[in-house]
Amino acid sequence: MILNTGSRTDIPAFYSEWFFNRIKEGYCLVRNPYDPVQVTKYLFDPELIDCIVFCTKNPEPMLERIEEELAAFNQFWQVTITPYGKDLEPHVPPKEDVMDSFNRLAQIVGPYATTWRYDPIIITPKYSLAHHLITFEKMANKLAGATHRCVISFVDLYEKTKKNFATVRRVTKPERETIAGEFARVGEKYGMEICTCHEGDELAGFGINTKGCMTTEVLERVIGYTMQVPASKKKAREGCDCLLGADIGVYNTCAHGCKYCYANFDYDTVLANLEKHDPSSPFLIGHEMPEDVVKEAKQERFGEGQISLFR
Repeated sequence: MILNTGSRTDIPAFYSEWFFNRIKEGYCLVRNPYDPVQVTKYLFDPELIDCIVFCTKNPEPMLERIEEELAAFNQFWQVTITPYGKDLEPHVPPKEDVMDSFNRLAQIVGPYATTWRYDPIIITPKYSLAHHLITFEKMANKLAGATHRCVISFVDLYEKTKKNFATVRRVTKPERETIAGEFARVGEKYGMEICTCHEGDELAGFGINTKGCMTTEVLERVIGYTMQVPASKKKAREGCDCLLGADIGVYNTCAHGCKYCYANFDYDTVLANLEKHDPSSPFLIGHEMPEDVVKEAKQERFGEGQISLFR
């Protein structure tokens, strides 16, 4: 199975102590976001988990403990580093610091276990098309050798995004095509395959890999063996070939405060949830309740291999 930590929140940035406590205890409990009394128990067992996937904007809080405490698990890291400032990403660390952390992370887990995410791409008067083209190459130069893949996507106008970022607009087709052509050129220069996720095949003609960010092929390269993935787990959504992973995060808990975020309703809700966080609890937010119905997750390995390429 694939255990995902990052589609709903940023665990490495804000909840690393909780995560390592869960690794030590060997399990965590996750509420169904649509029916909170329904609780799933996931075991942190390397015999059951093919790979743990991390999605973060700041891997720094976990770096010192990865080698010792996660040595038994295959890992795949997607780190988002964008050109935006505090106006769009109020609580994300400075980009230079995150890039330094990314380079250190790659030294630990290897460049095939790391992906740089330059997304979502947003066009504004401040972050113009020209600004993206210039900044992307500067960042690619800084990250060269630390990864072989960069995933890009364009901002989606989710209702939560429009609520918190009223002036956001779609990136136009000519802008998308210009970005694709130039980013592909830069990627080739610095040894990075440029990929899209959930964007369709529109940019394939520019040399962009449009299959997705977390496909079977990508993860097999990381873990070092082939997986027999059930058909029900092979496609997360239309527009990509990413695998479905069990997510242990919670919506409305990421404290970066990004204006374009799809996972937070508003920042006040996030702050209220942070008050309920207990690093010693099996739940990311809160504790068990009398009415909870706890069920064991069906967990099984997709492959039989034992050796990861980055070890």
